[in-house]
Amino acid sequence: MTMRIVHVYKDYYPVLGGIENHVRVLAERQVAAGHEVAVVVCALGRQGSVAVEGGVTVVRTGRLATVRSMPLSLSFKGALRDRGAEVVHVHSPFPLGEQAATGLKRDVALVVTHHADVVKQKLLLKFYTPLYKRFLRRVDRIIVTSEAYGRSSPWLQAHGDKLRAVPLGIESATFKPANGNKGDVVELLFAGKLRYYKGLDDLLEALEGLKGVRLNIVGDGPMRQKLEGQAAELKLTDRVNFLGEVADDELPGLYQRARLFVLPANCRAEAFGTVLLEAMASGLPCVSTELATGTSWVVQDGVTGMVVPPRNPAALAEAITSLLSDPERLRSMGDAGRQRVLDTFTTDKMVAGVEAVYREAQGL
Repeated sequence: MTMRIVHVYKDYYPVLGGIENHVRVLAERQVAAGHEVAVVVCALGRQGSVAVEGGVTVVRTGRLATVRSMPLSLSFKGALRDRGAEVVHVHSPFPLGEQAATGLKRDVALVVTHHADVVKQKLLLKFYTPLYKRFLRRVDRIIVTSEAYGRSSPWLQAHGDKLRAVPLGIESATFKPANGNKGDVVELLFAGKLRYYKGLDDLLEALEGLKGVRLNIVGDGPMRQKLEGQAAELKLTDRVNFLGEVADDELPGLYQRARLFVLPANCRAEAFGTVLLEAMASGLPCVSTELATGTSWVVQDGVTGMVVPPRNPAALAEAITSLLSDPERLRSMGDAGRQRVLDTFTTDKMVAGVEAVYREAQGL
């Protein structure tokens, strides 16, 4: 049975980001399965638009302003209501979309993916908390990307009966292990938005003591200038490459060149880490941090990589040194990581899991 599905978030491709990419993949795969799918997001400017992209109807409402990275749009609520959806899937945190969806009629199945807790914006929390609690009371089902995040999130404690864990997934065929020797240059890789919670300042500090090791940083964001300054202060400019955003077809090759992938996130804003899946599918062991989120579930400590305490450059350096000094361990962890992706984190499994939640939310 086909469904009329509407995804709700602040941005959509070509805006790049983990949630933006997730929404795009999910929407396009749902179209391929025969569903009627739209996304309602905010335009980058005041002029709204409607277009069909990859089979998905993309409704961009005019953006009045942006406050603390969250857009405001006077036409958003009406645009969502006018889609006539059977299932509305909100991707949170996104206050504008949550409040627009709260007022939908009860015959619309309302699902939210709680991608991450809001942890830093203290002033925003004062106003946001009661609104989000009201929204969660209205939703029919809450998707979390790992059971670990659902258990540990203070936002979700009162809604255990609504929680459903659906891990994120990737197209494993896109990311494959390298064939043959990686050469003499020892490269680490990071990929993601350059934001405060990614912990790259800790990784740069750790790198200072790792002689002969280079670091490629893929991505852009508000922390870039500060991180470039830190790299210069630590005299690392000849060993750290800030590559910015790279094309989709270039990224697999960067994974294949690397010996290790490092995600040194420092707080719960890093809820899962899809880049960990890309690295593992590429046969790379990963070093991540223990945040009581999905990162230390995706990376199995001692099996597919190492998990260390956050905000601890010394622990990062020790883990990286330990793994780089044992090529056989690197190989076995890389093999185990790829198998874990194939077993648990494919796009097919993710899409099927989300659709099952939709059916449940509809009472089917």
